[in-house]
Amino acid sequence: MTDENKSDSTATDGGLSAEAQRVVDQIEEGDIEFLQLQFTDILGTVKNVSIPASRAEKAFKDGVYFDGSSIEGFVRIQESDMRLKPDPSTFAALPWRNGQSARMICDVINTSTGEPFEGDPRAVLKDTLERASEMGFTVNTSSEPEFFLFEEDEEGRATTKTNDAGGYFDLAPKDLASDIRRDIIKGLEEMDFNIEASHHEVAEGQYEINFEYEDALTTADNIATFRTVVRAIAAQHDLHATFMPKPISRINGSGMHTHISLFDENGNNAFHDESDEFNLSETAHSFLAGVLEHAPAITAIANPTVNSYKRLVPGYEAPVYVAWSDRNRSALVRKPAARVPAASRIELRSPDPSCNPYLALSAIITAGLNGIESGLEAPDPIRENIYEFDEETRMEYGINTLPGNLGEAIDELESDEVIEGALGGHVYDKFVEAKTQEYDEFRVDVSDWELDRYLETY
Repeated sequence: MTDENKSDSTATDGGLSAEAQRVVDQIEEGDIEFLQLQFTDILGTVKNVSIPASRAEKAFKDGVYFDGSSIEGFVRIQESDMRLKPDPSTFAALPWRNGQSARMICDVINTSTGEPFEGDPRAVLKDTLERASEMGFTVNTSSEPEFFLFEEDEEGRATTKTNDAGGYFDLAPKDLASDIRRDIIKGLEEMDFNIEASHHEVAEGQYEINFEYEDALTTADNIATFRTVVRAIAAQHDLHATFMPKPISRINGSGMHTHISLFDENGNNAFHDESDEFNLSETAHSFLAGVLEHAPAITAIANPTVNSYKRLVPGYEAPVYVAWSDRNRSALVRKPAARVPAASRIELRSPDPSCNPYLALSAIITAGLNGIESGLEAPDPIRENIYEFDEETRMEYGINTLPGNLGEAIDELESDEVIEGALGGHVYDKFVEAKTQEYDEFRVDVSDWELDRYLETY
């Protein structure tokens, strides 16, 4: 992938592009004092380098250098110099900084080659989208990240005490966080998010804010920003926002249902076919089949923590069975109702908000594109409630189960060349290394549950 595309910020004559100049003008007109240049490490943690806003023009022209050896999964100490290239299209003032600070999301450039760094998750997604483009498609996505709001203790540390007793779609007074969600939404809208809906989720203290369909790169950028905004504004209310998949035992965890569709070169939804029983085209059926085929390996990327698998258990509305449906939500993939052809899409319900959005979308899209290239055929939809099936019935239907823990998911990833290819060699190796270590540390740790259960019994 060449160092161009969405993030071009310098003109061919060495000056600024029109979009970069617009940002420089906005900085001057808005009295912006500092710029946060953001990117993510391989695990999806947002990192940033802060510079005086007066250096924006230089940042566009020359980039900003940093030590890549200090970032999870980037480079070794002897090859540490990296360069941040700001994407002017992502400029937005930070609402919790009184308009004095702004952020831009950056691409990471390998200083030795001048090319995008292969370990940059954003570059990984760009490569995937370029592959889709070569097949004649653009990719549109949206995600529904859920989160919990918890009270803090006297020392400002997070507890697991929820700040309300509300349930699904409840209103005040049970939903005590409506004012906080209002502030979050207001902040997001100030950053040019198009908010579609907001509501209380099933569990106490759990919420969901949905933003509209965008191209896949913008969606990934939005998810990374969304998590930062939610945490920052919650902290202003002396609350802790967490995207941990399962912070409390025996209640619903937080998911990040992800909607996807492809559009052809004429701007038509390549997933829609009016003559099909489900209004899904042959392309959509093959894409869906690819997602189901590679779902076990995708799980390692879309559900990347030990805690993710405390959510992926039957009985708590999280999908664990590899099947699809146009009716019920017990299947892994759902075909939502579409009011117009442009809205035809599929919804993958397994991802959770702890994932790196760039890598998760890359894995999902690659799986679907592989399904199209391989001419895979989707199985029949399952319209019954799979949660009510016994094991024998699931076997009769040919329904497999997602990995039960992070170790099993890593094993699936290591045996799936398609999803490995989606990540690229550098990211794949570093991701597997980090997650294998995480799971090994978990396996040898003794939990409070074990001590309570066994210490005095045996």
